[in-house]
Amino acid sequence: MTDFRKITENLLASPQIEPADVAAAKAEGVTLIINNRPDGEAPDQPTGAVIRKAALDAGIDYKAIPVSSAGFSLPQVDAMAEALAGTTGKTLAFCRTGTRSTLLWALAQAKNGGDPETIAMQAECGGYNVAPVRPTMDMLAGKSSD
Repeated sequence: MTDFRKITENLLASPQIEPADVAAAKAEGVTLIINNRPDGEAPDQPTGAVIRKAALDAGIDYKAIPVSSAGFSLPQVDAMAEALAGTTGKTLAFCRTGTRSTLLWALAQAKNGGDPETIAMQAECGGYNVAPVRPTMDMLAGKSSD
């Protein structure tokens, strides 16, 4: 069952996807799938290799940028920004609930000069709240959080 949530015209966030969801992503115009979930987080989750194969078989690029419970790092933010900059179509980013994917996207957008308030509103439209990373977004965007 797909639960792709529109964050922007070019970004969808989703809870864990299955190989069968890749066809629905392709039908939505997705050209890149970003996996933000580490393998082995839950016993019933498909491995990244299985999702990668399904994506590549469907002609969709695949990138793994796992985010564990330890949180976000600047290399992950940079990798997300680079992946998003390197594609011309829609991107589907997923993790367990879609939250980590959205938060990582928000940090990458802020680091690239996006307005934190606009980013927060876009995430909210998809059903996600960026409050946990808002101070970092403000810092990355060079804005004071006062």
